[in-house]
Amino acid sequence: MLGSAFNFDTMLSRFHNNSAIAPPLVEPVPTVFPRIEGADIAAVFVAKRIAGDFYDSIRVSPERVLIALLDVAGRREDTRGLLVAEQEVFRTFGLKLFSPADINESEAMTELCHRINRRLIEVCCGVHSCPAFLACYHQEFGTLCYTNAGHTPALLHDASGIAELASTGLPLGLFSHATSDAPTVALAKKASLLLVSRGVIECEGRGNSSGAFGLERVKDVLRSAPFPSASSLCNSVLKAVGDYTSNAPVCDDRTALALLRTT
Repeated sequence: MLGSAFNFDTMLSRFHNNSAIAPPLVEPVPTVFPRIEGADIAAVFVAKRIAGDFYDSIRVSPERVLIALLDVAGRREDTRGLLVAEQEVFRTFGLKLFSPADINESEAMTELCHRINRRLIEVCCGVHSCPAFLACYHQEFGTLCYTNAGHTPALLHDASGIAELASTGLPLGLFSHATSDAPTVALAKKASLLLVSRGVIECEGRGNSSGAFGLERVKDVLRSAPFPSASSLCNSVLKAVGDYTSNAPVCDDRTALALLRTT
């Protein structure tokens, strides 16, 4: 049973009371991934944050966990305020929209995407591109309701192969009334979901390698499963990128996020 920690009104009241006496946040709240029955989730990034990659995850009900991977255009020093604002919306309204037991997850996901989009436009006072992948994992059913707003395709790997969860709408931050579809997919037992940021896909090879790392090489890593944990999958992807670039200095954020259904 969940206690008051999952009461939206209480959480929002505490947020406003604290914000009245506390200095403005300069960085998003660090993500602590929730424990998920029958699944493992983790994210790994390379080196110091220099651009706009941002991931987060919160439990919103006994059965549901929200996941986000966003890529705000611009350098870190210019995007901190946007990241903080987006995390605030993701957490507060994600909890409000997804905590009730009887909801239409697709409608809730579309609404959450819309609210994050509007907040981004308000904070930056104009257009600011932000590809985003938002998802709700239902641990009892093993389903994933997601929206891909112009983000790199997520990869779903199971016994049948690898499927791309491609874009279902435009990146956030471009149009105030833009919408994005929110389909649902099933994660079979032992299936893996992998998300990587644009910085992984677009890394250029060095030495004997040439061209961008690309999504197909990410798939090659995923095919080398099984992995003992979500973090090991993320580390394997980022190591492959490092080897491909001969460990050249990182010029963009590189982030990998994985969800493995263990049972």
